[in-house]
Amino acid sequence: MIIQGAESFLLRADGDRGVLLIHGFTGNPAELRLLGEYLHSTGLTVLCVRLAGHGTTVSDLMRTTREDWFYSVLDGISILRGLCKKISIVGHSMGGLLALKAASTVELDRLVSMSTPIFVDESMNLSQLPPRGECGTLVVHKPRRNLKDVPTGVNDVYRSMPLSSVHELVSMIDDTKKVLSRVTAPILVMHGTADHTARVESAQYIFDRVSSTEKKIFLFEDMGHLLPLKEGREKVFELTSTFLLGG
Repeated sequence: MIIQGAESFLLRADGDRGVLLIHGFTGNPAELRLLGEYLHSTGLTVLCVRLAGHGTTVSDLMRTTREDWFYSVLDGISILRGLCKKISIVGHSMGGLLALKAASTVELDRLVSMSTPIFVDESMNLSQLPPRGECGTLVVHKPRRNLKDVPTGVNDVYRSMPLSSVHELVSMIDDTKKVLSRVTAPILVMHGTADHTARVESAQYIFDRVSSTEKKIFLFEDMGHLLPLKEGREKVFELTSTFLLGG
């Protein structure tokens, strides 16, 4: 059963431009609902996919791999191609990794990488991650999220992370680093300087290694990992919209 508010969503608009939104690891589409509604108000058709194993139960996540997550993205692109001529992608956190990987294999109009974790903060304790073969059904628990004035489902992200799935995330980072040079779509890279999940150096790493001839980078002073949800998100929305519309 899907968590209430965690469903994929589609917001249709007139015109030939569409944007695919991709949420992060252990998250769900509700995290990008506000951004999606803002982009829709500017005339874009918006589709936010629910990645395989997300928005349901932790046991579902344990049964999926990074390939399953990527297939969710490819499915979303196929749906949008049936609705729009020009397709862009906005990915937040792990969604940014998936967006970059997609951009290395399919033609996109524009691409936005938001809080994408090439380098994970030391506080995530990846150095203590057991070998994959020893993870089994082990999980690490996460604190309850209690954000105010956010859509239903935002605070209902998984309270634990399967260690086997964390290995899949680490492998996804490695996969993405290998294909950055194949990314040629115009790209906007955004990151918060106070991000304690994905280190801010990740943004410059991406910016320096993509082959896009049109690329921009913007760092938000004192903002953390959840750029689409926290105070200051209006500026995030504005920059994203302006870029996607060709500005």
